[in-house]
Amino acid sequence: MERSEKERIVAELAERLRAAESLFVADYRGLTMTQIDGLRGQLLENGARFTVVKNTLTRRAAEEAGMNDLLELLDGPTAIAFLEPDADPVAAAKVLNEAARTTRILLVKGGILEGKTISEGQVRELATVPPLDVLRGQVLGAIVAPLSALIGLLTAPLQNLAGLVDARIEQLGGEAEGQEQEPKEPEAQEPEALEQTEGDE
Repeated sequence: MERSEKERIVAELAERLRAAESLFVADYRGLTMTQIDGLRGQLLENGARFTVVKNTLTRRAAEEAGMNDLLELLDGPTAIAFLEPDADPVAAAKVLNEAARTTRILLVKGGILEGKTISEGQVRELATVPPLDVLRGQVLGAIVAPLSALIGLLTAPLQNLAGLVDARIEQLGGEAEGQEQEPKEPEAQEPEALEQTEGDE
């Protein structure tokens, strides 16, 4: 490889390292090209680009990008899963962890999660976390449940008040109907009472 080509690769890698908030480093030694391609496809579906890199060039790129913590992970045949800004790190960690389990060859060495270096064990722990959409649903459920209870508490008195108002309206309506009935005619006086009245005159 010519020097100019190496410089181009180092500059490109350094730029990708600077841009990546999260990435995972793996030793792919022993994997077939078919297995690497399959893993690359699965990671791509989850927003991560799996790139096989030369350690000498990646070391230079890491130094240029100011990512010295990455240097200790660059030992043996190395591949880096660069996560897109909107990718779910949990999903990518699950793919790598599952590949390590099924192939018994791939070794996840660690990585960088949102700018902080993480170990192989921490990548495994990350793989056990529920996916981002499930977590969002759980958080949303935790927020909505108390709000629903609060709304129920607030609307219950209003519903009771509405019931009382309706009952009072019905009651008043019944009284109004009673008042609308024709008044009874006064009873005729007895003849005796009339005679007494005439005699007094």
